[in-house]
Amino acid sequence: MENYQEYIASGRLEQYVLGELSPAEQAEVEAQASQHPQVRQELDDLLAGLGVYAEAHALTPPAGMRERVLGRVLADIGGAASAAPTPLATAEVPTMRVSASNPGLASVAPSAAPAVRSNGWAIAASIALLLSLVGNALLYTRWQQTSSDLAVALSTQTRFANTTQVMEHRLSTAQEQLHILRSPDEYKMVALAGTPAHPTAHARVMFNKAAHRVYLDVQQLPALPAGKQYQLWALDNGKPIDIGMLAPATMAGDSIQQMKDVANAQAFAMTVEPTGGSAGPTMNTMTVIGTI
Repeated sequence: MENYQEYIASGRLEQYVLGELSPAEQAEVEAQASQHPQVRQELDDLLAGLGVYAEAHALTPPAGMRERVLGRVLADIGGAASAAPTPLATAEVPTMRVSASNPGLASVAPSAAPAVRSNGWAIAASIALLLSLVGNALLYTRWQQTSSDLAVALSTQTRFANTTQVMEHRLSTAQEQLHILRSPDEYKMVALAGTPAHPTAHARVMFNKAAHRVYLDVQQLPALPAGKQYQLWALDNGKPIDIGMLAPATMAGDSIQQMKDVANAQAFAMTVEPTGGSAGPTMNTMTVIGTI
């Protein structure tokens, strides 16, 4: 599988879209997208999908909210205006003053009427601000819910992709094993019989001499104590050659295990060794053996 396919299935692109990555990790995603057109296409699809999902789930303000907000603001403004005196009621009437020294000269005293303030722009700004706050709150709530829903969907998609990859690998392995079992011309079947110490143990080796490939099929082996593991050997002119350790699934008989390649062999044998294997076989622990 190509590296970009593993990167797409890793879930890193979904974390990038949701803003969960550090700057360094974001730079890594962008570098992958610039290097691989498939990664760029997947990233663009995720970003586009997030926008479509948010738009599809946009929250419309409840019916009548705008009218209720405007009515409340206008009512407050009307109450404040009725309580304030009008300019005409508060205006002073100019008075005539007569000078004592010169009764013929009269002066007019200036009036003390207060200036009238215009509140139109302040009212409009207050209404716009209040409506904006309400709209932003609703949008933020819906965005949070959309992000949560998308995170769950992306997590489910990632788990499904991982499960699909595992199943595809198992299917490929099963098909390969079936081909081996159905190709006696390519693979020589070597029966491994139990030794006198383990008469009920038996397994078989499939050996492709042309391709140097070796597969092991376990049918029955004694259980091992902790710290021990079966090791398979190829005998070439009496010289033992290590061709691998048995995996737990192989020992249980759940699958056929591919061992190390070997160029030539006349026999195969299995011994019990410490976990991880030994450089040479422990002969007194030999469990099964078979010749070609």
